[in-house]
Amino acid sequence: MFETFCENLCSSQPFITVEVNPPHGASLDPIIEEIKKSNLADKVSGFSCTDNPLAKLKMSGVLSAIKLQQTFGKPVIATMSMRDKNKLSLQSSLLGANDFDLRCILALTGDPAKLSDQPEVKGVVERDSTLLLSIIYHLNKGVDYSNKPLNPAPKPIYPFAVSNSYAKDMKRLQKKIVKKLDYGARAIITQPVYDLENAKELLELFEEAKAMSIRDTAKEAQLILGQFPLVAARTANFIDDKVPGISVPKDIIDEMNLAAMDGPEKEKEVGFALSKRIFDEMMKLHGKVHLMTHNRFDLCSELIG
Repeated sequence: MFETFCENLCSSQPFITVEVNPPHGASLDPIIEEIKKSNLADKVSGFSCTDNPLAKLKMSGVLSAIKLQQTFGKPVIATMSMRDKNKLSLQSSLLGANDFDLRCILALTGDPAKLSDQPEVKGVVERDSTLLLSIIYHLNKGVDYSNKPLNPAPKPIYPFAVSNSYAKDMKRLQKKIVKKLDYGARAIITQPVYDLENAKELLELFEEAKAMSIRDTAKEAQLILGQFPLVAARTANFIDDKVPGISVPKDIIDEMNLAAMDGPEKEKEVGFALSKRIFDEMMKLHGKVHLMTHNRFDLCSELIG
């Protein structure tokens, strides 16, 4: 399953993944039912599962990913955050997930523990996400992080990483991408992209980064363009003003602000039309998109068509 998934990623075929946020509760079933109602599983290459974003308590991302994968028979990229786990815990989780055939891992440093909704939470951050990429590199060689042989050795693990989509100095962003490719990342998922020229620049930088990397796996590495549909003016303004590493063009913000003045229905109509146009442009340009919608699976299904 994962071999086909990664072959699809590296081919010219459309490649679409959808982010799933586990619940603040003890059952994934309501989310699974929403995915089923949207018929989304038939339209995507796979899913991803988050790991306590913003350090807010959610169901385990790895266990949720296993249940999603077993339910839909589609590969799931499981996010693992450095914030909550040391080397021992990371390796244990990877080995356990491997036995359940969960083999695509998105390495994140993670949002700081100070943002948590839980009292006095302390982060366990031994290093940034490159440590997790390095651990995966070792496991794929059949040894643990201390170079002791694993018996049996795990099935191949496919590491993913993330990147901002915009920076005042794009060359600095490129250096960070090169570093993640050097540590073995097979694909980089960007923050949301809202401008075609921004997407073209990212793709150009990424191809240069692949050539600069010292790792052979970088030759086949892929860039996946993030998409977060804008269906509310408030969201567009917040993302542009408050979220680092993303730029929303002024003409989109103006159009959303004007639509909001004519009421919620007009705002939603204009927002969907803009989001659909951007999604279609990105698919036509590159064909590899990761959708993030805070579990709005009906919206994902509509965008894909």
